[in-house]
Amino acid sequence: MNANIHDTQMPIGPSREVKVAVFNGWLMLIVNLTLLLGSLVWLILQLVAAAQDNTPPNVYTLIGSILLIGLAGVLLAGHFTLQPNEARVLILFGAYHGTVRTSGFHWANPFNQKLRISLRARNLNGEKLKVNDKRGNPIEIAVVVVWRVQDTAQAFFDVDRYEEYVRVQSESAVRHLARSFAYDHGEENEITLQSGVGEVSAHLQAELQERLAKAGVVVEEARLTHLAYAPEIASAMLRRQQAEAVIAARQKIVHGAVSMVDMALKELAEKDVIHLDEERKAAMVSNLLVVLCGEAEVHPVVNAGTLYH
Repeated sequence: MNANIHDTQMPIGPSREVKVAVFNGWLMLIVNLTLLLGSLVWLILQLVAAAQDNTPPNVYTLIGSILLIGLAGVLLAGHFTLQPNEARVLILFGAYHGTVRTSGFHWANPFNQKLRISLRARNLNGEKLKVNDKRGNPIEIAVVVVWRVQDTAQAFFDVDRYEEYVRVQSESAVRHLARSFAYDHGEENEITLQSGVGEVSAHLQAELQERLAKAGVVVEEARLTHLAYAPEIASAMLRRQQAEAVIAARQKIVHGAVSMVDMALKELAEKDVIHLDEERKAAMVSNLLVVLCGEAEVHPVVNAGTLYH
């Protein structure tokens, strides 16, 4: 029977914040101080009257004045203050009573447990994490997350220690992000961690918001603050980047040289400067490419004879 009852229980849904209004603190302070002072005066007058009449004070009135003094002291404990962008979560005998968000001096039931929570934006400066990217290369990555509490009830009752929850989920999201993208040199139109900073940050913010919504947290910004290859492969990757840069530069040089040679041959032919057979054209192309593509300074040899001798 117990098993059947357990199976038919409805799942517990997320908590929802309820805003409550409380009494003005200054008005209640006047009321409570008046009650306290009135009770003290009443007690003193009873003791003075009893001393003058040389009779014991009335027990009931004496107990009543003492109880009123105690009541005034308890009521004074209900006062609290709130700064801008702060809230108080009110819990009465284990039950959520509501949340106060209005700044100022307030009074509420003194038996309410009043838990303070900040609604201000906060920074989570993540530590450097060593993870593998999409291609399996070990990298170091760190992020900064700007977040704030939106729903106080979810922050207090749906997760345990919401600040720790934000930290752990942020680290998990960063690890998942690093495994979803390559560090650099992706395929055509592929977003990488190094080149697609804006897209990667937007992806991280969306994933963090999905993870932290359970804690009533809003992610206002998330961005990478550190991105590098792990030390054990950093030197090898640097050499690879240098080699790729050299290859890319050579490709541009060769492309430019071929264009210049082609332009030179066309100009010579169009202006009828000189007529070259295929063998001489090949020799001229070879010489021009050596001059244009060579790294060292070229020293030409002047031919004092004819073109063909």
